[in-house]
Amino acid sequence: MEQNIKRKIGSIDEYFSTFPELTREKLDWIRISTKRIVPEAVELISYNMPAFKLHGFVLFYYAAYKGHIGFYPGNVKIFEVFRDALVSYKTSKGTIQFSISEDLPVTLIEDIIKFRVEQNIERSTSKKIRRK
Repeated sequence: MEQNIKRKIGSIDEYFSTFPELTREKLDWIRISTKRIVPEAVELISYNMPAFKLHGFVLFYYAAYKGHIGFYPGNVKIFEVFRDALVSYKTSKGTIQFSISEDLPVTLIEDIIKFRVEQNIERSTSKKIRRK
């Protein structure tokens, strides 16, 4: 099932429920892992996709499609830092695609989440310093 962008999604659970079981399991793994790594992150639906926010800034968006999970880390530096680890995946500006038919790259996703947390903390800290 492809993401239905015409229908407004009200919650993460509602979003997940629109997909087959295997896709839901992969989406749920991303959700659970993120909550474990950064429990203070806030879940939300933004642009009709699940997302996590920390210190007022989005960590990443993620979405399911017919053949892949789209992972949107929102920072082009990710593609430089993780260049070697991403060679096996289809990428485009701001997007990493993980095939539904393959296992998720657990370590890679967790490392990207941790990197984005560090970036958001730095961004939040520098924003506070500039306000003073």
